[in-house]
Amino acid sequence: MFEDIRPYNDRETVEALARVADHPLTGSISTYFYPDKERGYLGELLRTVTGTYDFQAKVMYHVIGSVMRGTTDGVTFSGLEFFTEGKKSPFLLLSNHRDIVLDSAFIQFILEDHKLPLTEIAVGDNLVEDSYIEDIIRSNRMIKVVRSDNPREVYNSSQIFSQYIRSSTSNIWLAHRNGRAKDGVDTTEQGLLKMLDMSGRGDFTSNFAELNIMPVSVSYEIETCGMEKALETWIRKSTGAYKKTPGEDTESILKGIKQPKGAVHISFCQPLTLAELQEANSFSRNEKFQYLASVIDKKILDGFRLYPSLYIAADILRCDERFSDNYSVAEKNAFVAYLEREISGVPASADRSAVMDNLLHIYANPVYRKYQY
Repeated sequence: MFEDIRPYNDRETVEALARVADHPLTGSISTYFYPDKERGYLGELLRTVTGTYDFQAKVMYHVIGSVMRGTTDGVTFSGLEFFTEGKKSPFLLLSNHRDIVLDSAFIQFILEDHKLPLTEIAVGDNLVEDSYIEDIIRSNRMIKVVRSDNPREVYNSSQIFSQYIRSSTSNIWLAHRNGRAKDGVDTTEQGLLKMLDMSGRGDFTSNFAELNIMPVSVSYEIETCGMEKALETWIRKSTGAYKKTPGEDTESILKGIKQPKGAVHISFCQPLTLAELQEANSFSRNEKFQYLASVIDKKILDGFRLYPSLYIAADILRCDERFSDNYSVAEKNAFVAYLEREISGVPASADRSAVMDNLLHIYANPVYRKYQY
């Protein structure tokens, strides 16, 4: 039942990475992540991999660590104690989503660094249209989420995916919404919660209790692909739709990896409690999911770290200095210079003022929402 969506097993991983090793792109990737080695180093290393965990420990741990050291000012974290106290694993890590691969990648690095079980990672099938990318990510314990415009296909694939999650003996990372947040507002989709409930055989409370949902909040000081998100939002508002170009997702992955991110914080939040689930169950059918989504959103927002860049954007948009105690003049000048560099790359055909407004809201909205709470 799960053959089309499950991660590769050890044998399939060895076969897939042999194909990856022979691909022309692997030499370029090797040069980027192993600059002190010969161009063929990564290919040779991939041929020595004996299985999925070996690949993660031998290759991915180095790659993610390289990204962290080279493009961030440090990745901090909180809440690891929730993995070892109270509820038993496996956990379903329900996370906000800002970067296509790094949200989950940084989490894997932290878990590996602290000898905690890694997670399987749910990704949309739009990212596995390229066989080269598919071989890499399915070797890295990634679950394929089938997306379709056909309602029947969506329903059938959702049932299978829901059953896979409920039957898994591994921790699983899953974004709390379909696609990255493009406006800085991290909200859980009720449809996703309904999908998770599909495979349950008990009542609402027991169905969600057995999933062990742990909300996770990922915060970036500098939003990855921020200007691309702001421009996409402007196009969508202006034309009513946005159509991705071929290879756009792959390009976003590479940009996200290479761009400076400033500081990054991962907050592992307290898992949903039985009391919270029982409270949600006291509502009517549709309101149950709405209330549960609000509980998850609150945990993610509480765990979200507000950096100076976010406070600065909030003050720029409101033309005041309400949050000025949270940043210095030097930090403001540096962020404004960053904004000017970003907007200079926007096509002249776009409404640059509107695009800049979108970009500022990506940063400012978490501040506005957090202070409303």
